Amino acid sequence: MQEIQVISVKRRLLGHLSVLLTMCVWATTYVSTKVLLTSFTPPQILVIRSALALLVLSLINPKKLVYQQKRDRVFVVLAGFCGIFLYYFLENTALIYSSASNVGVIVAAAPFFILLASRLILKEEKLKKNYFIGLVLSMGGIVLLTYESSAQLAFNPFGDLLALLAIMVWALYTVLTRIIGRKGYSNLLVTRSMFFYGLLGHLLVLLVQGEGLDVNLAASAPYLPHFLFLGLVASAVCFLSWNFGLRTIGPIKSSFYLYLSPIITIAVAFLFLGERMSRTDAVGTGLILAGLLISEYHRGG
Repeated sequence: MQEIQVISVKRRLLGHLSVLLTMCVWATTYVSTKVLLTSFTPPQILVIRSALALLVLSLINPKKLVYQQKRDRVFVVLAGFCGIFLYYFLENTALIYSSASNVGVIVAAAPFFILLASRLILKEEKLKKNYFIGLVLSMGGIVLLTYESSAQLAFNPFGDLLALLAIMVWALYTVLTRIIGRKGYSNLLVTRSMFFYGLLGHLLVLLVQGEGLDVNLAASAPYLPHFLFLGLVASAVCFLSWNFGLRTIGPIKSSFYLYLSPIITIAVAFLFLGERMSRTDAVGTGLILAGLLISEYHRGG
């Protein structure tokens, strides 16, 4: 019994580490995305990124995913459509109409919607006081960090609505992944299948917009490293590690690591771009960490 408990503790620690490393990577993807946006549109980037992820996951394990029940396939299709396609489509479109600051603040509320979805669908989470205290503190920190990068938060109803829909879709993806994980399917095979259905969505957008893919340009020296990073590391590896975290520590504990994204972004900017952290950044960082600790302390390891 004690040996089983030790294995369980190690597995949970590995789950926390997997989610933390995932957030560290996802918080730095903006650098590669900004480089690629000089020559590619968002749908083109997402198609190549998803295709690379699907390719590497297929090479690692080409076995066919055999479903125990027909509805399990529906869960996987919906998860791929929501998490791989629709979330990124809504978020990228929101950035066209609204500022990055606005979108950053709204997306930071994802843990609340994940908790709500988990409570309504999975029946495994309760809305308690410390969670809301942590949410308010962390959101206050997010507002300070994003406000620092812009003169003001100028809200655009349409763009902000798209950002709100994006985090609702991500919450649904998180819950669907949790349901699939309970059924004992291979994490790699499920993630690979999700990318297949997500890629179909990105290809549909590309087709509707009448855009093509310049493969030679994508494979050129200035862009290839960025596509490889986004496709292989930020997509294939990180979705595997994120989904593993959902299976081991649950959707709520995993989602709270989303609050660390702006902190990691600031650290990367400081280390690699020479940008200094202001007092406002420091206060915002402190609020986010305080909110995270309060919520995690209340919920337990």
